[in-house]
Amino acid sequence: MLLAAQGFFTRSGLAFGWRWLHIVFGVAWIGLLWYFNLVQVPSFAEFGTEGDGPKARNVAINVLARRALWYFRWAAVATVVTGLLITGTTQDYYDNFGKNSRGLSISTGMLLGIIMFLNVWGVIWRKQKVVLANAANVIGGGQADPAAAAAGRAAGMASRQNTIFSVAMIWFMTYTTHGPLSGNDLSSSKVAIYWIITLIIIAVLEVNALGLLPWKFEANKGLNVLYDGKPTSPRNPIIAAFGLWLVFLIMTEIFFRV
Repeated sequence: MLLAAQGFFTRSGLAFGWRWLHIVFGVAWIGLLWYFNLVQVPSFAEFGTEGDGPKARNVAINVLARRALWYFRWAAVATVVTGLLITGTTQDYYDNFGKNSRGLSISTGMLLGIIMFLNVWGVIWRKQKVVLANAANVIGGGQADPAAAAAGRAAGMASRQNTIFSVAMIWFMTYTTHGPLSGNDLSSSKVAIYWIITLIIIAVLEVNALGLLPWKFEANKGLNVLYDGKPTSPRNPIIAAFGLWLVFLIMTEIFFRV
């Protein structure tokens, strides 16, 4: 009764509730994404290929990574679902969506989030199932799957691209409400140019992450240098993440002003 009296079970109250859950699940999703790329992958690389290193790595993959991946992929689902529920329970959410700076900001953040979600379920989890199965098989005394290394590389590139996208995605999600945006309508030419540049940048990075450019999945070749560098260091994707954010910051300063 107290909650009802305060208006929680109104349309705006429910929109707030979904937004809160969206943040909770988003913290879990992105937190685990950063754990994988900043902690787990560099740490697993330090196990090496000699002595008990490979065995220890397979045990860690089978026990630690398997559990983390469960929370990771379902946190991604919950984040996207609650985000969509926000749009459905917030009145006039899509009004002027493609006309003013706030609409452009949140729609860019949503686009990045949806691409990241598709990477999780379409690439990362699908490829990691091969890696997990191989680790369990080797621990049980079976032969290593020759496809596991390629699957791990494909999953790793998509995961590191998600890490690169994540900083800009969080930027747009917070910038929409808390950034210095006027909310006034922008000219159609500014909107069009902004989207052309934005879509080209995102498309090139995503196509590269899928191994569809000439250098495919080769380490430290072409744009793959964004993901690689020293195997035990996440320096390159961190630099790339904030580099992409800087590009978008400059673009917002250019195109989001009336």
